[in-house]
Amino acid sequence: MAQNDQILTVAQMRDAEERLIAAGSSVDALMQIAGRGAAEWIWRVAARHKVTVLCGPGNNGGDGYVIAEALRERGGNVVVVAASEPATKAAAAARARFGGEVLTGNDLEGTTQLHGEVFVDCLFGSGLTRPLTSQDAGLLASLAASHARRIAIDVPSGVQADSGMLLGEGLPLYDLTIALGAWKFAHFLMPATARMGALRLVSIGVEAVEGAARAIGRPRIEAPSADSHKYRRGLLAVVAGAMPGAAILASTAAQGAGAGYVKLFAESKRNAPADLVVDTGPLTDVLTDDRNTAVLTGMGLGRDATARERLGVALADPVPVVADADALVLLSPRHLAERTAPVIATPHDGELVALERAFDLDGTGSRPARALALARASGMVVVAKGPDTLVAAPDGRLACASRASSWLSTAGTGDVLAGIIASRVATGVDAFQAACEGVWLHGEAARLCPAAFTAAQLAEKVPEALAACL
Repeated sequence: MAQNDQILTVAQMRDAEERLIAAGSSVDALMQIAGRGAAEWIWRVAARHKVTVLCGPGNNGGDGYVIAEALRERGGNVVVVAASEPATKAAAAARARFGGEVLTGNDLEGTTQLHGEVFVDCLFGSGLTRPLTSQDAGLLASLAASHARRIAIDVPSGVQADSGMLLGEGLPLYDLTIALGAWKFAHFLMPATARMGALRLVSIGVEAVEGAARAIGRPRIEAPSADSHKYRRGLLAVVAGAMPGAAILASTAAQGAGAGYVKLFAESKRNAPADLVVDTGPLTDVLTDDRNTAVLTGMGLGRDATARERLGVALADPVPVVADADALVLLSPRHLAERTAPVIATPHDGELVALERAFDLDGTGSRPARALALARASGMVVVAKGPDTLVAAPDGRLACASRASSWLSTAGTGDVLAGIIASRVATGVDAFQAACEGVWLHGEAARLCPAAFTAAQLAEKVPEALAACL
């Protein structure tokens, strides 16, 4: 895992910083690295336009004083508003080094609002666990409203870094959030991430942390070898059900995601594209073809006795299985009791709740904690999909996806995701890695689509997304 991909909890970040200090650095030195690194990004936005930096009492406020001084040294027009006096030695030292104007909240009372081009929020950082006071919240809201652009340092003030929860109402929306040292979960989880704008990371030299979650980045995918053929590239069997349209959509997406052969098992060839092989024979034929490298089922499967039978057949194949949609409602521990090959589940929020009930979980905790609990209890790789998609593995691996296009919130896009993931695992990729690759390809395909795209249009863009990884 690359160091700049890791996502750290507040406790992990604190421990990482302490290790840097024990190795010879200092809080002051780390603050200079973080603040001046953030200032580089802010300068690109603001240049010599007027910048207002709101500093709190802690080390996040200290970062703000360093940012302000770095901008001032470059000829920037910057003023600091101190919400309160520095409460740490490093923050006090950073303020003492700032050679520009420092105002207080009292200086702004009874006057017109302080206007500027760019507002920088350094009020509170990732360690905040309580709501803002009314005074701090009012000052934050007033300054954010009176500036054309808003930038948050590390995480926006009023956000809980480990869960992505908002610790109050009416918090500002930001155009840019600059993470310091490492990504935090709030950068990827709703509702916080929706308020952060673009995301950038400033490195301070934190080493890789064992067991840390990671951000899902662009995968490296190799083209087929010169001597490849369709079976060597992977045969994906797609088990359709009562409503085959969703399975056809998933199969179309799978065809563009790397597998050499996608075969749909359905009762009819109706509406299937000419280049998709459809087998209308007995479903047991799925089990007799030892060339299968993965099975996909659940889309439009139904929830009756026939659907249960088809799910049982799919799970009886001794290859990786991707279970989506109706399969997730029907799935129970007994279905997985005899399996040795991986199962990848792709639940949305409602299906996640159904799976938690099936595996006797209480469904409490943060979204990452819930996904990990389900993965451990079931033995499945869990792709908890939604506006803050994440991937959890039974061995504790966890990965979070960056925000994707909000136009993905339309019918059928989940079927496309299932097809992409199934195609990747059919090529022989590890189940967790295949899930992460599928999530990234899904988001990239959405980025390549026009606004208000359909699921079919999304599926058409999958080969183009794949090409970006070669």
